[in-house]
Amino acid sequence: MNYKNIQFEDLGITAEVASFEPQEGVTEWHVMLHIDGNQLPFKEQLRRLYEAEDRLPDMPEFWGSKYILKRYFLSDSTNQQPLMRTGKNISFSFIQQQPLDGSKIAAWLYLQSDVEVKEEENVVVVSHNGYKHLWKMGMFYNQGDSAQQTEKLLTDYEQLLSKFNATLPENCIRTWFFVRDVDTQYHGLVKARKENFIQQGLTEKTHYISSTGIGGNPADTKALVQLGTYAITGLEPEQQHYLYAPTHLNPTYEYGVTFERGTVVEYGDRDHIFISGTASINNKGEVEHVGDIVLQTKRMWENVEALLKEGGAGFEDVMQLIVYLRDTADYEVVKALFTERFPNIPTVITLAPVCRPTWLVEMECIAVKERLNEKFRKF
Repeated sequence: MNYKNIQFEDLGITAEVASFEPQEGVTEWHVMLHIDGNQLPFKEQLRRLYEAEDRLPDMPEFWGSKYILKRYFLSDSTNQQPLMRTGKNISFSFIQQQPLDGSKIAAWLYLQSDVEVKEEENVVVVSHNGYKHLWKMGMFYNQGDSAQQTEKLLTDYEQLLSKFNATLPENCIRTWFFVRDVDTQYHGLVKARKENFIQQGLTEKTHYISSTGIGGNPADTKALVQLGTYAITGLEPEQQHYLYAPTHLNPTYEYGVTFERGTVVEYGDRDHIFISGTASINNKGEVEHVGDIVLQTKRMWENVEALLKEGGAGFEDVMQLIVYLRDTADYEVVKALFTERFPNIPTVITLAPVCRPTWLVEMECIAVKERLNEKFRKF
């Protein structure tokens, strides 16, 4: 893994970059963009961010790159999202999860080389070597309660997958559920997701899907849930397996929720490891270190490390970190901890309450590990 910081001094932008560069095949880049311009109005922060975004693919370090995904963390989605640009052949995600460095916007960018990217059925389809990677972000519905909205979102997504001869159980790798007022609305999401998954054959006896369920406000004030997804067609069933780390965590169904702790997707030249939103929990499903942000952060790291290790990887293979905090007052402490432990990994820390009130912090990550496996096609 290669890590680098790029400073756009004229813009006040820092690009934290991780790149996976095999000798042959697809190169992958994950980038976190941060702006040092807390006194600037949103439009000026946005202009500078876009300028940096536009320069990146033309830089030597990004030779041959194409944008796949852009997620923007906003301080006020209702007022800011109408000002944001979109485009073809890139999956865009906008959510109110305020960057806690004092800026109004931050961005997570994902780029690849040597792939074909196009849009079909409003899904960004990335094709290479017999695989199709289906990215669909920003889905919401603005009628009904959180359970009704979740059911509608999942049903619509399942119908969308069918147009690609895909299903939720066989092809969906990762989901993100952003929930307005998560303390009160999360229960409805959990109930509807569980009922939908049973209908789809996703149970404790089969498997679930790696996921993050976290506080976040969609731009539409009547939308209580926003869904983002990643699915793949062209995989053999044995290319995908799940992570449990039973010494540290328990199966989620034991406390009534339905997601996997992590997923490994094996290719001929690398493994992709998707770690779900992970907090300070033990293998009995209990919150560890109630009220202590430092110890919760360290236990969270321990849990993620155990999952990565089970997947044959470590923090040295991680390409991006997203950190969710419940309390803005904890930012400086958590920022210092992450800077000391992970000085090079692209990271964003946002305001996004975790699904259980006593959890003060949660994180998710994506890792890529070089691994040759002749049974499978390369990525």
